[in-house]
Amino acid sequence: MQFKSMLTGLATAFIAAPALAQDLEIVGHPTDGKMGFQPAATELARDLQWLDGLLVFIIGVICLMVVGLLVIVYVKFNERANKTPGTFTHNSPLEIAWTLGPIVTLVFIGAFSLPVLFKQQEIPEGDVTIKVTGYQWYWGYEYVGTDLAFDSFMIGHPATMEDQDYNAGAQDFVRSDAMNARLERAGYSSDEFLLATNTSVVVPVGKTIVMQITGGDVIHSWTIPAFGVKQDAVPGRLAELWFKPEREGVYFGQCSELCGKDHAYMPITVKVVSQEAYDAWLARSVEAGDYTDVREVLTN
Repeated sequence: MQFKSMLTGLATAFIAAPALAQDLEIVGHPTDGKMGFQPAATELARDLQWLDGLLVFIIGVICLMVVGLLVIVYVKFNERANKTPGTFTHNSPLEIAWTLGPIVTLVFIGAFSLPVLFKQQEIPEGDVTIKVTGYQWYWGYEYVGTDLAFDSFMIGHPATMEDQDYNAGAQDFVRSDAMNARLERAGYSSDEFLLATNTSVVVPVGKTIVMQITGGDVIHSWTIPAFGVKQDAVPGRLAELWFKPEREGVYFGQCSELCGKDHAYMPITVKVVSQEAYDAWLARSVEAGDYTDVREVLTN
């Protein structure tokens, strides 16, 4: 009896464990009614958010100074307070101040912003290199050095729909109960409509990821706000960006360059997993010759 109970407990744990393991937290996504940045998941994103805070402070000081000067001029030099207007045409100290002040401010800003820019643009050697091609209106991914390549469509695009979806009343690109059911089958909730894709960029946490980006027809733009990266995908050119994700989870982005009528239906999904899960997913996908759902790896 005790042995039977032990077997039952082990079986329950075995069944329950995958259900817990397959859930990746959705970290990088827009939130209704919120302002500000998504949680920074890379050093690049933290640098950008810190720089933004610094610039907002500087802009605030400048605005207060300008408003203060306007008030002083209005109070001190109005007709009632200053019945005899001045006849001078120059004020050398003031002219020097309003010339040097902006120069010093710009040099100060450059001292902090240029290192952030250089860090983004100096591409390190990548642990994983992925070629990204933007099309009207989906993304193509190729894991460089492997035979793995796949396309990524927004869930709701005709390429992602099945007969059971249409039979349930779903319509392409339209949110409905049937579309919500389609999202749930893919492991998402209704909140991820217009964000979730049928395939995802899968990368290991803590590794340097280099994305080689180009366009297949018109200019697109690949961006993940939580990573602090954005790069135009220009036909005929190969640009690069890099990031090093520090936290496992699901991150969303969208094409950020107006690229035609379905521009709004061109999202990006990145799933950051452990190195072990990534290795298992990549081996399984290469063996299958196509993208395999990373949830299948996380449940094993």
